[in-house]
Amino acid sequence: MLPNNEEHLRYLRVLARQFPTVAAAASEIIRIEAITRLPKGTEHFMSDLHGENEAFLHILNSASGVIREKIDLVLGEGVPAAERAELATLIYYPAQKLPELKARQADLEGWYRKTLLRLIELCRQVSSKHTRAHVRRCLPQSCAYILDELLHAHFEDHDKDLYYGQIIDSILRYDRADAYVIRFCEVIKHLAVDRLHILGDLFDRGPRPDLILDQLMAHHDVDIQWGNHDVVWMGAASGSPVCIFTVLKTSLAYGNLDLLETGYGISLRGLERFAVEFYPGPQHPRWEPHLDPRQTAAPAVQQRNARMHKAVTLLLFKLEAQVIARNPDFGMQGRDYLNHIDYAAGTVRWAGGTSPLLENDFPTVDPAAPAALTPREEELVAELVRAFTQSERLQRHVRYLYARGAVYKVTNGNLLFHGAVPMTADGDFARETFEGQVYSGRALFDYCDRRARAGYFAPPGSAARRAGQDFLWYLWCGALSPIYGRSAMTTFERLYIADKAAHAEVKNPYYALVSGPGAAAVAERILAEFGLSGEGCHILNGHVPVRAVEGEDPVKAGGRLVVIDGGFCRAYHRRTGIAGYTLVYNSRGLTLRTHQPFESTEAAIRDDEDIDSQSAYIYTAPHRILVRDTDEGRDLQQMIGDLSRLVDAYRTGLLPEQPGG
Repeated sequence: MLPNNEEHLRYLRVLARQFPTVAAAASEIIRIEAITRLPKGTEHFMSDLHGENEAFLHILNSASGVIREKIDLVLGEGVPAAERAELATLIYYPAQKLPELKARQADLEGWYRKTLLRLIELCRQVSSKHTRAHVRRCLPQSCAYILDELLHAHFEDHDKDLYYGQIIDSILRYDRADAYVIRFCEVIKHLAVDRLHILGDLFDRGPRPDLILDQLMAHHDVDIQWGNHDVVWMGAASGSPVCIFTVLKTSLAYGNLDLLETGYGISLRGLERFAVEFYPGPQHPRWEPHLDPRQTAAPAVQQRNARMHKAVTLLLFKLEAQVIARNPDFGMQGRDYLNHIDYAAGTVRWAGGTSPLLENDFPTVDPAAPAALTPREEELVAELVRAFTQSERLQRHVRYLYARGAVYKVTNGNLLFHGAVPMTADGDFARETFEGQVYSGRALFDYCDRRARAGYFAPPGSAARRAGQDFLWYLWCGALSPIYGRSAMTTFERLYIADKAAHAEVKNPYYALVSGPGAAAVAERILAEFGLSGEGCHILNGHVPVRAVEGEDPVKAGGRLVVIDGGFCRAYHRRTGIAGYTLVYNSRGLTLRTHQPFESTEAAIRDDEDIDSQSAYIYTAPHRILVRDTDEGRDLQQMIGDLSRLVDAYRTGLLPEQPGG
């Protein structure tokens, strides 16, 4: 079919520069059609990592058990289970495991031969649904030619064992065996998973989210749906004082100072001096960091951190009150608690009435102007803003979060987001007014995404940048934030009010609606709002840990919705009874992987211990899903259409071929 307008003809002229003849365009059509007939690539979904870098890395390396399944398939029961486990550990951690394995071998050359042959067969298996061109792009340049030969050799005309043996002889002769073992392990991991989806909350109480981000930045294809812990770090990197003091408060509450000082090079000396000056005496245990079993701290260190925690928290409450005052759209009036304290009586007003304060120690607060910063506080805030905005590593990580991340993503029939679609108890999309406009459903998600980007990318010092920074804080804790999904962040209440009713953080009605009667219809309505329909479409989100220990099912709404926050964070293991869920979506369907706690990387390498996991299909495709059935396939079909029109334009003389072009 010929182009029907001048604009499309201009596009065909541009396309003709790449495919200047009928033969070139037709060859490309044939190549693309071949790709569309391949099985779809494997997608791997993870959520709520909360800084647990060792567990994350193990599940990433193992592809949630996919690699172990391939090992069992290729090697079979004829190879002892211990050898299969050993090979799996080698693939997960080749640089660390290889020296240990070599030291145990009586016949090292024989072990190299056996291991390389097994890795070759595994690599051939995981590469079988990829084009040869794609596999070549995944190979390291230093040994790409030999790896390509080993993977794609045909044995009709020569002996397979002899051919492999001769190449392996050369590898051993020139002392390249270690390099090839490591390269094969990395290629297997690369080819086992096409795309990685992270459904939010890389940051929180876990020790090293920065190491997780380093791993993600090295991955070949990642997208991220921001969690509320992520956006507040994004705000901190942008220079927002309220976001900076929010992440400081979280880090101090969990004794996680290594992330700040070692990970991001942010000095806390000024904060420590400030805390000693204004909070010199012993502090109540409520201010001491909550340590997990991996951490220990001397009493003096705990008290030092308690003073810093208290100092940061009081400053945070002042900054929150300022943000609430200049953003009436946030609807958070009444949550500026420093303005609702009777300092003489030692009481505070809240939604449930008036309660006595658990302590009445506010040395830097002026009761006549509770939200005003003292000159000493302004100095400290400016110092920490400089530290966060000048941390090169933090800025690099946050730019990556913006480049690869968003509030939500629609991909291959699945809707991905971290928290909730704000809804009313009646099942309608909650309506929210910002800057004089009403937003709900998908429009609210799109608006939140735009405002989050303005907080980092709007010109420094501009009103748009400060408003965007305030909005990043709202996304962290606002009642109708789609990233948070609860009525309030009750930080003040938990620290200062004994009445447990004040501590409640009520979930948005979304959570009840997708779990109760009529949940499937609710899920279908949400999917339709984001342009999705059909049996194979799902909502995938995290944020709220699934209490598997109490019998809660992560699969909800008649199979339409899956919550994959099963408790990666060690602090949640007791509540959830497991250590996280992940999802794997391949050409056969969608499988839920349920993981038990991960001990440590050291134990995994030493003892060949994998995470104990179970796998169950939650959606089985009616036919094998091919590339043509995916978003990529639709783009490729459009390209085929454009190339077909280019061929027609050549054949009818509308455009001249350029054989030598």
